Amino acid sequence: MTGVTDRSGVTRAANGAAPEWAGAHAPVTPEWTCGTCAAEWPCAPRREQLLAEYGVDRAMLSVYLGACLAAAAEDLHVAGATSLRDRFFGWLPRRPLSGGSSRPHDSSTTGDAAGSGPA
Repeated sequence: MTGVTDRSGVTRAANGAAPEWAGAHAPVTPEWTCGTCAAEWPCAPRREQLLAEYGVDRAMLSVYLGACLAAAAEDLHVAGATSLRDRFFGWLPRRPLSGGSSRPHDSSTTGDAAGSGPA
């Protein structure tokens, strides 16, 4: 694929067309919409993909999303960063998912399946 890759790792198509890997719900810049479903990026399917790809490594996911946020703020010329911050970070669960559950850890539950609970 030809194009220019910006500092967030997003490739901009030289002819303005959606990237070849748009089936992965990749962002189309400078609009920051999804190349597959045209929703604001990250769209709901891409959010699920990102959670699955990064697993419990929320720090790296946050670094990636932060780079995307910085690029989007520059591209979209947004004065109020709150809406973009909510768009890029507001959907993240408060705690990493463990064992496929999206519920926060309940300290009253006994018998931690991973064996990493308090001794």
